[in-house]
Amino acid sequence: MTARSSTDANRVIPEATVARLPVYLRALTALADSGIRTCSSEDLASAAGVNSAKLRKDLSYLGSYGTRGVGYDVDYLRYQIAREIGVTQDWPVVIVGIGNLGHALANFSGFRSRGFRIVALLDADPELVGQTVAGVQVQPFDELEETVRNHDVAIGVIATPAVAAQDVADRMVAIGITSILNFAPAVLAVPEGVDVRKVDLSIELQILAYHEQRKANGAEPGPAAAATADGGAA
Repeated sequence: MTARSSTDANRVIPEATVARLPVYLRALTALADSGIRTCSSEDLASAAGVNSAKLRKDLSYLGSYGTRGVGYDVDYLRYQIAREIGVTQDWPVVIVGIGNLGHALANFSGFRSRGFRIVALLDADPELVGQTVAGVQVQPFDELEETVRNHDVAIGVIATPAVAAQDVADRMVAIGITSILNFAPAVLAVPEGVDVRKVDLSIELQILAYHEQRKANGAEPGPAAAATADGGAA
């Protein structure tokens, strides 16, 4: 298992824990929106869909934010996790590929509320260039380099067909984008120092189909199902 350095250079947080921190942040936000000001580790674990021992271990990498007999201050812990994963600042993002999926991503209201600002939508299709999606005008893909420089973009989203994804990734890396969220059904080759997160909806559906088939056949839930239910393997 690889590990990722936290905002404190002296600490290293396991990648599996990093992947669960946004889940805790979402759960804390829901608790805060419900008017809950403090919560126990059991309450937070239940809201996040993990077991309390795993949650306490994950939070121990961040520091000691709980009070014995009281629990966690929801707003304070929410801020600490948001700061740890870097969403207390505004991250400019570009989306390349404005087909049906790109349209949906551009219209996703959760980006801004979670610290991400869509600064540009780009596509190579002349018929799409000039259209306005979610208040942003679609630009030609050839303007990627200028856009990234002008907005100091570090995060790029790829929502193109698979055949175009590697070329898009190469252009992103060449101009200085170091984090890529890939929705294209393709495995990207990128140099060391560039982080890629892949979202493949068809694979997720196939995993669910596997578990449905097992349930239909009367099989007990396997380790994979258990890992998914508690937020991922440690």
